[in-house]
Amino acid sequence: MGYIDRIEINPRVCNGKPVIKGTRIPVAVILEQVAEGETWPDLLAGYPELTLEDIKAALRYARSFLEHSELKAINV
Repeated sequence: MGYIDRIEINPRVCNGKPVIKGTRIPVAVILEQVAEGETWPDLLAGYPELTLEDIKAALRYARSFLEHSELKAINV
């Protein structure tokens, strides 16, 4: 399953940021919490309206976005 049926972008919801469809939970919040080490069960407990498939959809959305973006290397 992809992410298209679970992620929505609507200018009237969270200023047009991608959210889990039917909620006001931004994809970025899910990604940030996963990156900080939040477990999926803890995410589900913290956001009762969220499902396991929603978390997977957020990750798939991020992957798809990166695959279709042109990133430039930064020399440090």
